[in-house]
Amino acid sequence: MGSDPISLPLLNWLAGEGKTLAEVIGVFTQPDRPVGRGQKITANAIKTWALERNLPVFQPEKLTEDVRQQHAAFGADVALVMAYGQILKDDFIATPRLGTLNLHASILPKYRGASPIQTAIASGETETGVSLMRIVRKLDAGPVADVECVSIQKLDTAIEIESKLAAACVPLLARTLPKLSAGTLEFVAQDEAKATFCRKLVKADGVLDFSLPAAKLAAHINGLFPWPACTVEINGQLIKIGQAEEEVNKNENNLFAPGVILKADRNGLFVATDGGILKLLRLQRPGGKMLAASDFLLGFPIQEGAQLTTQTMPALLRNP
Repeated sequence: MGSDPISLPLLNWLAGEGKTLAEVIGVFTQPDRPVGRGQKITANAIKTWALERNLPVFQPEKLTEDVRQQHAAFGADVALVMAYGQILKDDFIATPRLGTLNLHASILPKYRGASPIQTAIASGETETGVSLMRIVRKLDAGPVADVECVSIQKLDTAIEIESKLAAACVPLLARTLPKLSAGTLEFVAQDEAKATFCRKLVKADGVLDFSLPAAKLAAHINGLFPWPACTVEINGQLIKIGQAEEEVNKNENNLFAPGVILKADRNGLFVATDGGILKLLRLQRPGGKMLAASDFLLGFPIQEGAQLTTQTMPALLRNP
């Protein structure tokens, strides 16, 4: 049960080497939706994968009792859920013989909720992972059987981390499916005192507050790329930032006001912050391509000393 390409490496493994451990007998995914500027109704990657293998595909708008009965008729041993996009009721969760398990893209109990990949990066974490848990009605609160961890490097954006987490699902399931089948897979309750919650991101999250340290701003920029993506207004145009890092030569003495462009040359675009210098590595103008800052500046000169607008950055973590 999934609607996002993050599940494809796991599905490909289950259709190949992992077929000795489990057989995919059906797929639940979101209904076809309008995509792109033309808003053409398009099947998602999970549906396409299933149809290529002649697997039954279910795309209900709501998980009604009729849908649950169709699900039950398959006689599935277990349902695996990852980025499906629907809330499952208790009777639906209990339908498979061994229950319904969720692959959540964080090291639970941290980063429960809608944006665990982006928020972990933006929060400055150096590690995240995929947690295999039993689904309960409370948000991402079920007991956890196992976690596959991945590292977050300083230049990793949400694109790289999503790819790492997608790949991490394979070894996680390879070692847990045999135990699940044998009845020896143990689930441990989460520590509720350590739980954090991340909300659904919106376009307004892509603003920057240059009164914050450069390291925090770089993590925020990288975490929110490719969407909603952080932007700054330069020369009257809204410029999208694709990657950033803290410059080694830090603005220790705060000689420049936060948001001042210190340098714009073949080495990149350097911006003063209240703690260090922020180096913008990849930039994109409206209607253009994402380019290395050095290439971007060849066609879009930026005046040194210009002041970038600072805006308060909404908190990505919320109270439960």
